[in-house]
Amino acid sequence: MNSYFERNARERLRGLLDDGRVDEFLPPTRRVTSPHLPQLDSPVAFDDGVIVGRGHLAGRPVLAAAQEGSFNGGAVGEVHGAKLVGLLQRARRERPAAVLLLLDTGGVRLHEANAGLIAVSEVMRAILEARNDGIPVIVLIGGANGCFGGMGIAACCASSVIMSEEGRLGLSGPEVIETAHGVEEYDARDRALVWRTCGGKHRYLLGDCQRLVPDSIDAFRAAALEAIADGAAPISLEGLRREHAMLKRRMELAEACRDPQELWTRLGVANAAALPMLEADAFIAATDDARRQAWA
Repeated sequence: MNSYFERNARERLRGLLDDGRVDEFLPPTRRVTSPHLPQLDSPVAFDDGVIVGRGHLAGRPVLAAAQEGSFNGGAVGEVHGAKLVGLLQRARRERPAAVLLLLDTGGVRLHEANAGLIAVSEVMRAILEARNDGIPVIVLIGGANGCFGGMGIAACCASSVIMSEEGRLGLSGPEVIETAHGVEEYDARDRALVWRTCGGKHRYLLGDCQRLVPDSIDAFRAAALEAIADGAAPISLEGLRREHAMLKRRMELAEACRDPQELWTRLGVANAAALPMLEADAFIAATDDARRQAWA
């Protein structure tokens, strides 16, 4: 299997795009690096941990970014964030079929403090501006770091989120929650619990993720093409009200649940205890009716 999880950022991009061709903006040869990390005696990366560029997906022009999770956990700093914002702003000028964001990140780069926080807020605004211009912004999550912190919020601003079971999505990461509230609240070493709580299957059931795919670059590519065909849902007050109604419903269902499996049962899923062992296609078949009825 052509695993998405096991590839680095450039390999994922090349696997997704036609003929493996990426016209990279600000490649490592340009050496655009963080101005903050050297002051902290921290190593830099010549692409600052994110690749941005253009290519084609089934012949359609797209702009794309891929975070390198092995550099600072894919965390966003000033330059890293500026590259993402610049890509999204370019999309508004060039009008590609979509913007693909391959996110693999723990959130903000704490070395860069406010610069990183501002960068993430600018990414969120740029995503919403692109969507408002009718450009689909599609997030793909399937790397080792998942997608957490401010970038977890940014992902939820996108038109569509595609995840594998191996992907994770949330605000505070498991280790952060355990540190703040204790292991009794959340044991970050319990991998089964972590994936039940923020993994791709759970996020798909809750409606945070629109497509769940196997850990395969080909599967992510096919799902991205489907998301492009769906187009960019317009941002509207009515859409926001629907989203708030769904979140209220989720809070009511989750009240007093001590484990995600309890919530799955409340959603009407039969034999919830068996779900973690199912492959993606079988999981979707077993849960789609309950998912549609819950969030209709």
